[in-house]
Amino acid sequence: MTQMSYWKDRRVCVTGGAGFLGSYVVEKLQARGAKEVFVPRIERYNLVEKEAILRMLKDAQPDVILHLAALAGGIGANRARPADFFYINLMMGVQLLHEAWRAGVEKFVAVGTICAYPKYTPVPFKEENLWDGYPEETNAPYGLAKKMLLVQAQAYRQQYGFNAIYPLPVNLYGPRDNFDLETSHVIPALIRKCVEAVERGERQIVLWGDGSPTREFLYVEDAAEGLLLATERYDGPEPFNLGSGQETSIKQLAERIARLTGFQGEFVWDTTKPNGQPRRALDTSRAERLFGFRAQMPLEEGLRRTIEWYKENRKHIR
Repeated sequence: MTQMSYWKDRRVCVTGGAGFLGSYVVEKLQARGAKEVFVPRIERYNLVEKEAILRMLKDAQPDVILHLAALAGGIGANRARPADFFYINLMMGVQLLHEAWRAGVEKFVAVGTICAYPKYTPVPFKEENLWDGYPEETNAPYGLAKKMLLVQAQAYRQQYGFNAIYPLPVNLYGPRDNFDLETSHVIPALIRKCVEAVERGERQIVLWGDGSPTREFLYVEDAAEGLLLATERYDGPEPFNLGSGQETSIKQLAERIARLTGFQGEFVWDTTKPNGQPRRALDTSRAERLFGFRAQMPLEEGLRRTIEWYKENRKHIR
């Protein structure tokens, strides 16, 4: 089955479709010939509430649901609102998957998070290590809430034959990311800090931790492509990583963004602030084996595009 024929007669609902990743998924769906793509907005459909979920399912009548909606953010946001990160993500996901099964939805894509992995997972992270320990403390409530979707997807498949799949995307970045310093992840935060420091002629930027943790980053268009390939080609119970397979330290990342933005000052590392998970890098072989996904965007080029987008659009950003 070709990409175009898979989507041609299917009604698709993309929760979070107006968000960062979701906007790219919707664009790619339209490019693949999807005629009916329903994007629920929180103003009308607060998916934490069961009534809103039922109303959305009635209005959208989807064959396929891609559940991207989430309350997400960096270490600061997770530390400030752990209860919100747990409750909102858990209630959205668990109720939506249950009601989707009851409504006869053909396929459910329950997007997980890399934060579900144990704090000291051997690198590179393999999917079979998911249950080998407790997640890193600062984002454990979020990680565990999203991890319950894997348990639920496998249970509903076992008992009801419900076709729910569970991707585990690594940290995403790219144009249209969230650049609000209160809630953003590390790449947009570093870009904003460097660009603003250059403008103000500042010679120092204070960053959290000591710079030693490593992360892996996936360009948002690659992530959207991976999700759609999985939807088209994979119908199994096993979770799968979506990543680039490239590990980089926060210190190296900061130095690279400084070079690309023209910041020539120094970084001061505030070691009273947490580092987060010590290392994070994925084994991406399962996704390539199951449905042929491999990330295309090199980190350097992806960062350059993200910086350009931020500079062009920042007057509209908080």
